[in-house]
Amino acid sequence: QVQVVESGGGLVQAGGSLTLSCAASGTIFTINAMGWYRQAPGKQRELVATITSGGNPIYSGSAKGRFTISRDNAKKMVYLQMNSLKPEDTAVYYCNAYIRKTVITGTEDYWGQGTQVTVSS
Repeated sequence: QVQVVESGGGLVQAGGSLTLSCAASGTIFTINAMGWYRQAPGKQRELVATITSGGNPIYSGSAKGRFTISRDNAKKMVYLQMNSLKPEDTAVYYCNAYIRKTVITGTEDYWGQGTQVTVSS
């Protein structure tokens, strides 16, 4: 089995910072792209940032310049450093990972359970 587990959410004031972490565990051969998505109440889940296995990041427009995604391949972890947080960043943040479980299986899409980030004004 494969698990993807987020941590690090919480309550922060506007202008503050927060770092989210996500760990993948279980039967894993390789991890391709990893990323962070978020879903605010009444809205669709949206991309925040992704990062390739080689470390190349892609950011959404709202995240660019304020958030930094990084990963540690040895630890099977991905991080999201969020600075200059705004109330509109309030959402449940989900970790996503494209994981190949064995050398003969294809890549599958795994999601964490989500972690709440609340930014107060």
